[in-house]
Amino acid sequence: MFALYQHDLTGRPLEQTLPKDAANFTRALAQAALARQAEFDALISRHAEGWTLQRIAPLERSILRVSLLEMLHPGDVPAERPIPPEGAIDEAIETAKAYCGADAPGFVNGVLAAILRAERPAVGNRERKDGAA
Repeated sequence: MFALYQHDLTGRPLEQTLPKDAANFTRALAQAALARQAEFDALISRHAEGWTLQRIAPLERSILRVSLLEMLHPGDVPAERPIPPEGAIDEAIETAKAYCGADAPGFVNGVLAAILRAERPAVGNRERKDGAA
């Protein structure tokens, strides 16, 4: 998430913002989130009522993008077991509480919950296809 944030803020290539000792999972997560950025940004823009994408703080955008990857495309990153969409939202909220302003956790929760409600049938189909319940 922090590498994506730095990439978003500075425009530097993702490989330059990832720590040299970043785990393979971390690299795969960041690369997959970046690869789907246009898709995620369209969803965020559609569901962040009253907010343009540019008005959302860069760190919050990165939190949203990583969470959307975990929620909507769990098979894009090799993991022992995909995280449930609600778990991805919880992680995003906790991350926003730790690193963002006071209003960020509620905002992140609202946007992700709205996207999950809109995408729920598709999310369920992807989970079944990936072997999760």
